[in-house]
Amino acid sequence: MAHNLFNSLSTLSLASGKTVQFYSLPALGAAGLGAISRLPVSIRIVLESILRNYDEKKITETHVRQLAGWQPRAERTQEIPFVVARIVLQDFTGVPLLVDLAAMRSAARRLGKNPELIEPLVPVDLVVDHSIQVDYYGDSQALARNMEVEFQRNQERYQFIKWGMQAFDTFGVVPPGIGIVHQVNLEYLARGVHQKDGLMYPDTLVGTDSHTTMINSIGVVGWGVGGIEAEAGMLGQPVYFLTPDVVGVNLTGRLREGVTATDLVLTVTEMLRRANVVGKFVEFFGEGAASLSLPDRATIANMAPEYGATMGFFPVDDVTLTYFRHTGRTDEEIDAFERYFKAQELFGMPHPGEIDYSQELTLDLNTIVPSLAGPKRPQDRIALKDLKYSFTELFSKSVKENGYGKPAEVLDDTYSTRDSRHVESKLCIAPDTSQSELTLPPGSARNAVEMVNNHPTQQTAVPVSLARPIKLHHGDILIAAITSCTNTSNPSVLIAAGLLAKKAVEKGLSVRKHIKTSLAPGSRVVTEYLGAAGLLPYLEQLGFSLAGYGCTTCIGNSGPLLEVIEETIVKDDLVCAAVLSGNRNFEARVHPSIRANFLASPPLVVAYAIAGTVLKDLTREPLGEGKDGKPVWLQDIWPDSAEIESMMKFATQAETFRRLYSDFTRDHPLWNGITAVTGRLYDWPDSTYIAEPPFFEDFSLEIDRTRTPDAIHGARALAIFGDSVTTDHISPAGAIKESSPAGQYLLAHGVTRMDFNSYGSRRGNHHVMMRGTFANVRIRNLMIPGSEGGVTLYRGKDDPDGKQMSIFDAAMRYIEDGTPVIVFAGKEYGTGSSRDWAAKGTQLLGVKAVVAESYERIHRSNLVGMGVLPLQFKEGDSVSSLGIQGNEKFELPDLGNIQPQQEVTLVIHGQDGSRREIRLRCRIDTAIEVDYYYHGGILPYVLRKAYA
Repeated sequence: MAHNLFNSLSTLSLASGKTVQFYSLPALGAAGLGAISRLPVSIRIVLESILRNYDEKKITETHVRQLAGWQPRAERTQEIPFVVARIVLQDFTGVPLLVDLAAMRSAARRLGKNPELIEPLVPVDLVVDHSIQVDYYGDSQALARNMEVEFQRNQERYQFIKWGMQAFDTFGVVPPGIGIVHQVNLEYLARGVHQKDGLMYPDTLVGTDSHTTMINSIGVVGWGVGGIEAEAGMLGQPVYFLTPDVVGVNLTGRLREGVTATDLVLTVTEMLRRANVVGKFVEFFGEGAASLSLPDRATIANMAPEYGATMGFFPVDDVTLTYFRHTGRTDEEIDAFERYFKAQELFGMPHPGEIDYSQELTLDLNTIVPSLAGPKRPQDRIALKDLKYSFTELFSKSVKENGYGKPAEVLDDTYSTRDSRHVESKLCIAPDTSQSELTLPPGSARNAVEMVNNHPTQQTAVPVSLARPIKLHHGDILIAAITSCTNTSNPSVLIAAGLLAKKAVEKGLSVRKHIKTSLAPGSRVVTEYLGAAGLLPYLEQLGFSLAGYGCTTCIGNSGPLLEVIEETIVKDDLVCAAVLSGNRNFEARVHPSIRANFLASPPLVVAYAIAGTVLKDLTREPLGEGKDGKPVWLQDIWPDSAEIESMMKFATQAETFRRLYSDFTRDHPLWNGITAVTGRLYDWPDSTYIAEPPFFEDFSLEIDRTRTPDAIHGARALAIFGDSVTTDHISPAGAIKESSPAGQYLLAHGVTRMDFNSYGSRRGNHHVMMRGTFANVRIRNLMIPGSEGGVTLYRGKDDPDGKQMSIFDAAMRYIEDGTPVIVFAGKEYGTGSSRDWAAKGTQLLGVKAVVAESYERIHRSNLVGMGVLPLQFKEGDSVSSLGIQGNEKFELPDLGNIQPQQEVTLVIHGQDGSRREIRLRCRIDTAIEVDYYYHGGILPYVLRKAYA
């Protein structure tokens, strides 16, 4: 119901002659609530939501006054109840969310309550984009074949999604084969402003993917949350968070010739990681920000999770409106968007001095140089000229130093005769393991394809013949992928890749057939403009054929390499490489056998595919030899900005966007052929993909304090981890190993190895996912020095010295013993994807608390949302400094009346009988999170509130 708090309800006339109401932010300034115009733009948009949703219950006048009076450097203790306009999901996170909603309805029915009260109260869109895998590549049939395999693998999941479409009234689905969620959100779902019941308000959202922040590029406030938070938001709960610091980044200057938006974002990521913007809003402003195209802004906003920020926000200006025109929004929509933001005094890129920020940083765009990032983290930027030497250095560094622990020897340097700027170097590493020769028998790849045709989920191979012997070396590139929402949403870098491919083909360059090349754009619009520009055929000639529209290599859906190649890598312990235009390159994420993964712009991906190795300095060595027998250098084929700009007209055809987004079922027989059960309740058929989760077993409308006890006694360490443990380490998304607990479970349930699919695709089944928790092949439990993989030491009554086993098996034994367990970690625990299963799996393994030096924002919140207590070491304390070995017993005696961010005591009982106490900071940060914790998590809290 409309209110008029602070006389803020105002009217706005539109070009159509229609008049709408809106809640005016300038009116708050006029009412004396503060200098509203000097607040960061992102804060003002959140303030509008609080003002509009004021009800004196969940949102009070005090909340409005507090945020209106935001101070740049105040202590952050105030809690913001943020009601979003909509929610967006992708299928890896959306399917388990839908499973939880279905389970909540089932629980309601068992309680004798009306299950249909469990219904999203805001619009929800699920974009199915994470299930496509690069099984086939390198030919014109790759897309069709990959989609056929995708639908056969995921039929049960897609049937469940279709059930959800009819079971919930506000639940919409964008089917597979349309694009990546973030690009679809940017190009189609986002409308700028919303109108409901005569009231206009700005678009805001949360999404169950950390890269939801891409939408910040068009002035939309939104970020990634776990599925458990999104469910609460769907069911009427505000998204609660502490009033944030806002870091202003003043962009100055212009990008130099030959520098791409990817180079810029990798530099921004490196800079802001060092500035420690974790959990803060970042807002870009200044002349340089105004000069950036909307897709360039989207590239920067997309990678906010990589630099640790909650958002990477760009205000609305004329560039935003131009983008809306080019992407097919109507004139009426654009007019309303512009008028609303101008009426709110939110329109235009701020200049230095106009906004009060908590901290200001400056980046001169003219200083950006061509770059990559890796080999294990996106914030580890490497200048193009330094990649070869960085890899060489890491190669011989110890694993503890983030290296590979192998010997390296430079045998000789020879200088090119072309000119002194180019130096060709030959690097031979460890003669006994530097190269492995393997022969692919005639027709091996063709036979592999035939096997896939006979069994669609068979591990597939390259659809080309590789009859001649090849040699594999350390540093060889085996995967080259133009993939991921970060860059495939940006026409300038994709056109650059196409132009580079054209020039390379014309020079006679090629890519070796055993390198797995793929093109997986963010939407169908991309192939339309690459085709119209005449560039797609050249990419195809180099192997970059269309493999799918979705999140592929960046999420771990790179598909298998040829079996003989994988066997050789493992047998000879080779450190081979992938180059991808993605945003994530964490260990074992891209492919479990590829140990060095480098993020790069699409044109650099193509260039490195041609070079075939990261042990070639592309600034000083030729890419290869042309058809005229002469060396071809990167600068010979690198397109200039004028060439790119001349092609941009093909990427800005509004009619193309309207046509491709008008009807998702047209010409889509695979999706149209999926049938599903109907009804408001799901019947939970026997399935290894979808299973009713145990979160609501024996559920009562009364709080069960046994799940969140007043004290924890006799706890054991389940695992001790170091720094930068990612959600990929905690809950991997990629391949399931046959020997793993999850693999053994699937085999025991009649699933063949060829039908395992991925962890991501099986997130609707808790039996698989809890077995996959802490199961990444690269995770290192410091309780077992030198180990890799999900192993630990179980210390039971009969095994006081510890017995090595999988983390899952140990956790099950501890649960059977009635022994609570704790996980210890270093800095940046939970970096990466907004993966709620990283918290759900932790809870299902009986973990009562996690103690870390610091947390990434989303994972900390998800732990609370699952009733797991996040605790933080005091400054200067760590597992190492405290000498924690994992053989101790632990107590947390004072959990009975937790307050936000209070200190608690950890009692450590040494194996030698010693006793000591340390103080920890409780990272339950807000009052509502205290409620969530004592209810056993968000979902029990919401279900109880729904039927209170």
